[in-house]
Amino acid sequence: MSARHVEPPRDAPGRDAPPAAPFAGGELVEVEPVPSPLTGDALTDLLNAILAVAGQLELPAVLDRFVQVSAELTRARYGAINVLDEGGASTTFVYTGVPTAVARMLDHPPHAQGVLGQIPVDGALRLDDLTQHPAFRGWPAHHPPMGSFLGASVRVGEQVYGQLYLSEKEGGPFDAHDEEMVVALAAAAGVAVANARLYADAERREHWLRAGQDITTMLLEGVDEEDALAHIARTARQVANADTAALALPGLGGELFVELADGYRAEELTGLVMPRDGRAWTALEEGVGLLTPSLSASRTVKVEQMRAFGPAMYAPLQSSGRGVGVLVLLRRIGSTPFDESDLATAESFASQAALAYVLAEARHAQDVAALLDERERIARDLHDLAIQQLFATGMQLETVRRRAARGVDATELTDIVEAALDNVDSSVRQIRQIVHALRDPDAATGLVERLRREASLARTGLGFAPSLVLTLDGASLTPGDGEAEDLLDERLDADLTDDVVAVVREGLANAARHAHASSVAVRVAVRGRGPTGSVEVEVEDDGAGLPAVRDRSSGTGNLASRARRHGGTFTLGAAPSGRGALLTWQVPLA
Repeated sequence: MSARHVEPPRDAPGRDAPPAAPFAGGELVEVEPVPSPLTGDALTDLLNAILAVAGQLELPAVLDRFVQVSAELTRARYGAINVLDEGGASTTFVYTGVPTAVARMLDHPPHAQGVLGQIPVDGALRLDDLTQHPAFRGWPAHHPPMGSFLGASVRVGEQVYGQLYLSEKEGGPFDAHDEEMVVALAAAAGVAVANARLYADAERREHWLRAGQDITTMLLEGVDEEDALAHIARTARQVANADTAALALPGLGGELFVELADGYRAEELTGLVMPRDGRAWTALEEGVGLLTPSLSASRTVKVEQMRAFGPAMYAPLQSSGRGVGVLVLLRRIGSTPFDESDLATAESFASQAALAYVLAEARHAQDVAALLDERERIARDLHDLAIQQLFATGMQLETVRRRAARGVDATELTDIVEAALDNVDSSVRQIRQIVHALRDPDAATGLVERLRREASLARTGLGFAPSLVLTLDGASLTPGDGEAEDLLDERLDADLTDDVVAVVREGLANAARHAHASSVAVRVAVRGRGPTGSVEVEVEDDGAGLPAVRDRSSGTGNLASRARRHGGTFTLGAAPSGRGALLTWQVPLA
């Protein structure tokens, strides 16, 4: 009968019994180097079985084959192997002989307790009737009755990977021949299980490495930041065999927010604030990953939503000592815990992703600076060369017009010159428009998108993302609400839109240069329509506040000038909280 994976039977509850002395009906046997009782045919079968087991690399295939061969060679009706974790809990249970319908009614995997707890590290436990053993505690519900028993540890050296046990040998109890067979098989299976785990670890490391390379390629190719973060979370969840992945990144007020989550219950995690004394902050500040067997069972978890998960792993996104964020990987309650190998590969992936993220940020900033420099150069060349040349041409034509006007038959010449002057004026206007567009590449973009871009660009200088709140007639604009964004753009003309963007840019730049703040809030409110309406911009930080003596005021003077041009007001003073500064710029709508 083929082996099947099931939720296995559990030996009777209770604490581990102390090692038992020899007793009637069975004996605890330590295998010593003695001449093998195996016959030639049996030895051939054993060697063939060892080769069959050792030839497998994937753990499920190893265990299936292992149980089948053991039962066949010993003529046992029932056979099972239980792979244990470091705490002695079952992680994988494979059986043969038990009908599928019966197996489905059985409860949880067995632990190394009761009779199973008596299986020695060396040798084997052979019983004529396991129910007569002092450690026997009864059968779980629906468990088939069993008598004869033979169990051995699956191990390599002192490392025990699990236990093999067989029951109900055909034709009578197990004998020394069976015991020798099973001990040899268990030793071979231990090597096979170890190799399978090494193979699985190597595959997992390869997957992590490939995932890290993909992230680096994406970021350096200029993929949008949000798309890259989403790909990091999704890839990490898949490679780590986790149910949920979350990215906790520094944000407003110096807090650590779950900015993005992927997988099971992701919506509940997005936006959560990580407590200062929690695991995420510890991983970020110390730059070292953390493992937790179960968040649901931990007494120190303060975020209630995190209690819905079991095993957890925290890997810092860190590059050259700079903490970019924390990758949090979660599994459901009752799942297999992450191990040190998982953590090592996740940390390597997180470091690679952080480095790529920082390089992409720097490259983006460099590209933006180079683009602006190039646009400024083109604008300067157009102004210094093309416009000046056209003005000179216009002056020459003006001279011709005046001279021609003094002549008798100059009507036709004058008409031509007038047309040329009109063309020159038109060319000047067109070139001015080109220069304006070059200086502000976002001139054709809506106000909301331009403000969001300013906030994103300011993140590099501030070290965190400023908050941006937009309201229209008292109602907050929801991201993606294109209709509301269009209504807002209709209220402001192009000139006023440019000034609003310039005010926000200057306010964020001042906060980055002088405030030393941990949070900056940008609020833009549009109320009403036409001259009776207004637009108000506020930039508030919680930094050092205004100096007693300011040595320069060109930026603020520019803001005041923009306000006066629209008949509005500009103020810069202390924030209402008493900490930091508040910039307020308000003008009527055109």
